[in-house]
Amino acid sequence: MREKILNYLEKNSKMSAAELAILLGTEEEAVAGEIRKMEDEKVICGYHTMIDWDKVSSDMVTALIEVRVTPQRGQGFDSIAERIYNYPEVRSVYLISGGYDLMVILEGKTLKEVSQFVSDKLSTLDSVLSTATHFILKKYKDHGTIYGKKAKDERMLVTP
Repeated sequence: MREKILNYLEKNSKMSAAELAILLGTEEEAVAGEIRKMEDEKVICGYHTMIDWDKVSSDMVTALIEVRVTPQRGQGFDSIAERIYNYPEVRSVYLISGGYDLMVILEGKTLKEVSQFVSDKLSTLDSVLSTATHFILKKYKDHGTIYGKKAKDERMLVTP
């Protein structure tokens, strides 16, 4: 039941325990208790709202920054990742495989603001060897949700 609850909540975090209970064929109290338990255990780490910022007047720039670092003795990549994720502009930090060590996702109001973060804050950290910045130009799909999905034409074909 736990994984089924998580799958539903990951797709729609607004689902109530009552709705989940109906879908799972169980009691609402059992579902609510399981959700509370997973929140206490930090299995459920938080709830988020996904927003299509292109549809509102707010300007927002998202960048993916690849970072090559020197791992610290006895701590690996953890301490440098912690320094980076504590900046308020940073949305996410991942340890990755390949040519770079960390992937940093950050948001800013302008390309210049993001570039300044990289040059003034990120690149100046002692462990950082190099960075590569990629700007998100358009989102097609994010967290399983397709942006700007075309409405399906429901009209019937009429032929003479």
